[in-house]
Amino acid sequence: MNNAEKIPGKKPHHIVIIGGGPGGYEAALAGVQLGAEVTLIERNGIGGAAVLTDVVPSKSLIATAEAAQRVESSSALGVKFSFAGQIIKPKVEIDLASVNRRLLDLAESQSADMLETLMNAGVRVINGTARLDGNHHVVVDAIEDGKSERMEAKTIIVAVGAHPRELPDAKPDGERIFTWTQLYNLTELPEHMIVIGSGVTGAEFASAYNALGSKVSLISSRDKVLPGNDADAADLIERVFRRNGVNIHSKTRADKVVNTGDGVEVTLADGSVIKGSHCLMAVGAIPNTHGLGLEEAGVILTETGHVEVNKVARTSRANVYAVGDCTNFLPLASVSAMQGRTAVFHTMGDIAAPTELRNVASNVFTTPEIASVGWMEKDIAEGRVNGRVEKIELHTNPRAKMLGIEDGFIKVICSTGGTVIGGVIAAPRASDLIYSIAVAIENRLTVDELARTFTVYPSLTGSISDAARALHTPSV
Repeated sequence: MNNAEKIPGKKPHHIVIIGGGPGGYEAALAGVQLGAEVTLIERNGIGGAAVLTDVVPSKSLIATAEAAQRVESSSALGVKFSFAGQIIKPKVEIDLASVNRRLLDLAESQSADMLETLMNAGVRVINGTARLDGNHHVVVDAIEDGKSERMEAKTIIVAVGAHPRELPDAKPDGERIFTWTQLYNLTELPEHMIVIGSGVTGAEFASAYNALGSKVSLISSRDKVLPGNDADAADLIERVFRRNGVNIHSKTRADKVVNTGDGVEVTLADGSVIKGSHCLMAVGAIPNTHGLGLEEAGVILTETGHVEVNKVARTSRANVYAVGDCTNFLPLASVSAMQGRTAVFHTMGDIAAPTELRNVASNVFTTPEIASVGWMEKDIAEGRVNGRVEKIELHTNPRAKMLGIEDGFIKVICSTGGTVIGGVIAAPRASDLIYSIAVAIENRLTVDELARTFTVYPSLTGSISDAARALHTPSV
């Protein structure tokens, strides 16, 4: 049922959404599409942290870093720069103040576009904060006029996101010690950025600042960078980091970070001290669930404060749903958006396909990018699934040779029966390339069906076909 098909005299299904990030935004649009009355409460700006302080600005910064790297490496492709007839070696200089102004403008523009879309769709948007008052009512405190409103809701969707975790002896100050939300106030490129945390966020910023020209030190409590990712991909990124001059300190923790006025001092667990100009804390995130009245309403939280949800984003209370980084699902914008739509489809009685985390494609925006989906090679090695693996090094791909790509690979994983069940791509634009493998997994295609799909020659996708072809099992 859409807006045009509402039944006269029947009270519409009222959905109240707390949080306007990707999950809340998509839930709101889906609700209107299905004929619901939708109210969305957001305290900072539509798009939430993903648009305003996380995904959009960070990936814009990474895009600048990639552009700088392409200029510096262009001579390998025969591109020469000259001045007054003299061949010169290009020296890339970064105007970080301009870069940060641009990416924040992009974030604000994206947020404004999303707000306009919601308003045009008929969503009531309130700039304020909200909390549950039982499981059928929400109390809203508007920011602009300070007024409170208690509204009844047939369905409540919690989409409040998360915020950077802080360590007691390494408090971010926004001057020398930063969380990833504070970096965009910098006006000059850090001389020496110390990144604490070697997960996705830490690796991405280490890669970006290294490419922009900063000296980078990376502190990892684990034995390798990106410990949760494919082992071959993690090894590749670590080799690239070391080759590009990143100082990696493995199997150690930062006990203390001090702003010395003109720099920072990071004390490691073994007592050694690393000095730098700035420090980025990338040590995880905490869900924004405190003070929302969730537990009082009977909504079960995990020990870490995340909302427990099932595959259709439903909580322990039948009419309360939760989506995004505040839940016990994957903290990805794409997952949040899918959860938001699924929650609305489910509560409105529409077809709601359960979210299968195994089918979610994810990406690490380092150089090269690392994308993965489905079962991993370690799952086969550890006996969780039976399957086979084929890996194609990118330096053997003709298109990669033309582009000067030396680092990377494409890995396809199939079941013993030949169904595609996983894949890893380490390459430029891996975030785009992984889609074909994700489609194959979602639709249970076999490696033969994947191999029979035409690819352009020459192209990087040709190696996906090559890997699938190598996994063919003869019928005789």
